[in-house]
Amino acid sequence: MVEDPEQSAVRLVLAQPRGFCAGVVRAVETVERALAQQQQAARADGMPVYVRHEIVHNGRVVADLKARGAHFVETLAAIPDGALTIFSAHGVPRAVTEEAAARGLATIDATCPLVAKVHAHARAYVAQGRTLVLIGHAGHVEVEGTLGQVDGPVHLVGSLADVARLDLPADTPLAYVTQTTLSVDDTRGLIAALRARFPDTVGPETRDICYATQNRQVAVRALAEIADLILVVGARNSSNCNRLREIAAEAGRPSHLVEGEADLDRIALGTARTIGLTAGASTPEVQVREVIAALQRRTPLAISVLEGVEERVSFALPSSLSNS
Repeated sequence: MVEDPEQSAVRLVLAQPRGFCAGVVRAVETVERALAQQQQAARADGMPVYVRHEIVHNGRVVADLKARGAHFVETLAAIPDGALTIFSAHGVPRAVTEEAAARGLATIDATCPLVAKVHAHARAYVAQGRTLVLIGHAGHVEVEGTLGQVDGPVHLVGSLADVARLDLPADTPLAYVTQTTLSVDDTRGLIAALRARFPDTVGPETRDICYATQNRQVAVRALAEIADLILVVGARNSSNCNRLREIAAEAGRPSHLVEGEADLDRIALGTARTIGLTAGASTPEVQVREVIAALQRRTPLAISVLEGVEERVSFALPSSLSNS
C-alpha cells in the first residue's frame, strides 16, 4: 500500500497575525530612509548613521541594517559630533534627548507612536498630581525610557507581590501606565489589584494598550487549542516573543523560541502531528520563512494559516524622512 503524502505530512499552522507590527515597520523604514538620504547626499566626511540601542529587538534586522551602514551604540558618548542619530522604537528618557540637543546632534525619533502615547499619558498624570505606577519589566529599555519621561518618583510593578509591597496610603490618587509589550490580558490582574488597594486609581482606556501585542497573544492562544507543539520565531531579548512562548506553555503546549535552523535542530518534534508557528512583533517575515524551510527539510509539511485579525494599522514616518 502506497502512503498518501498528504496523510503523512505534519500539519503546520501559521498564526494570523504574526511578525512585524506597524511600529516596527516604521522604525526599520526610518533607518533605511536615513541611510538612503546619507548615501544620496554623498557626504564628503562619510559620516554614518548612528542608532541608539537596537532599533528593534531582533538580531536579523540589526545585522541587515549594520551591513547597509548603520552603527548601533548604547550611549550617545559613542556617537561622534555631527553624526545623524536615531532613537530606537522603544523610546528614550528625556535626559537622552536633552544630551543630544546639548551636543548639537541631528536626531530622528523612531519611537513607536504607541510608546510615545504612554509617555504622554505618564506626563499628564503626573501633572495632575497623581502618583504614577508603571506596569512593566525592570531593566527593559522601553521601561527605562518611560521612567525617564517624568519628574519625581515612579513606582514600577511587574507582579501582584510588587503591588502588595507599594508603601503608599490607601487614599493616594494613583495613575498607571503600561509597557506596550504587555497586553490587556497581561495587565488585567495587576490593574485590578491596584484599584483594590487604591480606590482613586485611573489609567488609559484599554484601546490605548498596544493592539499588536494583544492580537498576537490572542492568536497564539488559538494556535494552542489545535497544535501539539508551538514554535515562536524571534529573538531571545524580545519581550513580546518570550511572552508568546510563555502563553503557549501556560496553555499546556510544549513551546520553543527559535531564531533559526540551529535552534530548530535542537527541538525534538516527537509525535507532533500539528505544529503551530507564530512570530513576535519585531520578527521579519523572511526569518519566519527560513524557519519554515528548515522545518520542511526535516519533515513533509501541510501548511495553512489560522484565521485571525488582519491588521491594517500604519504609522507615518518622522517628518524629516516622509518626503525622502
